[in-house]
Amino acid sequence: VQLQASGGGLVQAGGSLRLSCAASGRTFSSYVMGWFRQAPGKEREFVAAISRRGASTYYADSVKGRFTISRDNAKNTVYLQMNSLKPEDTAVYYCAANYGYSGNAYYNSGLYDYWGMGTLVTVSS
Repeated sequence: VQLQASGGGLVQAGGSLRLSCAASGRTFSSYVMGWFRQAPGKEREFVAAISRRGASTYYADSVKGRFTISRDNAKNTVYLQMNSLKPEDTAVYYCAANYGYSGNAYYNSGLYDYWGMGTLVTVSS
């Protein structure tokens, strides 16, 4: 599967952005989807994940209550709605797809099989 993230940009603190990740292929609903981010000089970190049918979602503590992950399997797209953005949310955001995993460690980037190119989110103070 190929992933293409979009929707990044420059926003002021307190603002909102919605990221999208479009996937190719006809088996999108077979993949757990995740969002990760990497800030300059830092390790890539987990942001959010969503189960194959969208029934379960998982969030990093740092974004819980501010970010919402969702998916539309008919459109082969996963979204990340980001509200109340903070300067520390500045990073390149990546979407990722996992096929076959059925545990609960969705925060583990090593479990994901496919990655998009990333989209830059910059939050100004």
